[in-house]
Amino acid sequence: LSLIQKMEENNEVDLVYITERIIALSFPGGTEEHKYSVHLREVTNMLRSKHQQHYLLLNLSERRHDITKQNPRVLDFGWPDHHAPALDKICSICKAMDTWLNADPHNVVVLHNKGNWGRTGVVVGAYMHYSNLSTSAEQALDRFAMKRFYEDKAMPMGQPSQRRYVHYFAGLLSGHIKINNKPLFLHHVIMHGIPNFESKGGGRTHCCTFNSSVQFYVYVYYSINVQGDSHTSICITIEPGLLLKGDILLKCYHKRYQNPSRDVIFRVQFHTCALHNLALVFTKNDLDETFKDERFPEYGKVEFIFSFDPEKIKGLDHLQNGPSVSVDYNTQDPLIRWDSYENFNRRCEDVKDGKKRYSWCLLADICVS
Repeated sequence: LSLIQKMEENNEVDLVYITERIIALSFPGGTEEHKYSVHLREVTNMLRSKHQQHYLLLNLSERRHDITKQNPRVLDFGWPDHHAPALDKICSICKAMDTWLNADPHNVVVLHNKGNWGRTGVVVGAYMHYSNLSTSAEQALDRFAMKRFYEDKAMPMGQPSQRRYVHYFAGLLSGHIKINNKPLFLHHVIMHGIPNFESKGGGRTHCCTFNSSVQFYVYVYYSINVQGDSHTSICITIEPGLLLKGDILLKCYHKRYQNPSRDVIFRVQFHTCALHNLALVFTKNDLDETFKDERFPEYGKVEFIFSFDPEKIKGLDHLQNGPSVSVDYNTQDPLIRWDSYENFNRRCEDVKDGKKRYSWCLLADICVS
């Protein structure tokens, strides 16, 4: 155990017993592969020594061969760092935890994460509400410990969408959020306030929206040229309306002038089952990455306009761009059309006996019903 403590002191690993039976295991995202593999092996030896065959490891990061080989029981639930998982994935994780913990009083759950604490926070926050269905005194004490970890350690490192999905899950469990089963059609995305990514003002921005499903992804790409100041608004009009159902991710990028690269302006995730109004507004504090970016104006916000059918909404002809904004609805720019979330399979390195072995692994699987 002293070796684990030494690694913790060197910020090489963070091992936290949130409760006696829920353990958070986190490695820094930038850990060099060989060092990570050695540290993982040391932690695994400790877990085996202390808990024998009574621990279940839930992997919240990339699927890796060494994790599966070294640990007796592993379930892969990984999704991209700094993002929220699909709503049904949260439910699957909580069910898996509950089933394992109730199977034997000696059983413990280990939440493995390589990267930001946000992913662990989502799981702990969700299970805190899931376990609220139990009224035992022991569960009440555990919920207090989970709440303290969630609020004090995990969520200060998390993103607004991660907190939003915990809120969704809690509301659906308690009945405070009624499920919306109606399909929604997106007609307008309005961005109020332009961030200052170029010192001379203006800049080229591009957005991609996708609706993810069990069997397919729907991507929509737009290239937007903006020459206005920070008070300029951008309106993307989609006619006929784009059908959205389930877990939705919208990302908006800034394309740099000097080199073929791009910066994230904002990212936001939401689920249509929790929407009951046809207008949805996210302020700066609701937008991932942006909430702490000084380049995005404090008054900035992103607005979504929906309807229940694809036909053009009457009475909204005023939602048009001014002369300083132009939108290319058929852009073929490869930088704009490229998106890493179209294919979640990525190559990961496993280090074994001093040799690198490459494998393709699933980063995330966003599914909706």
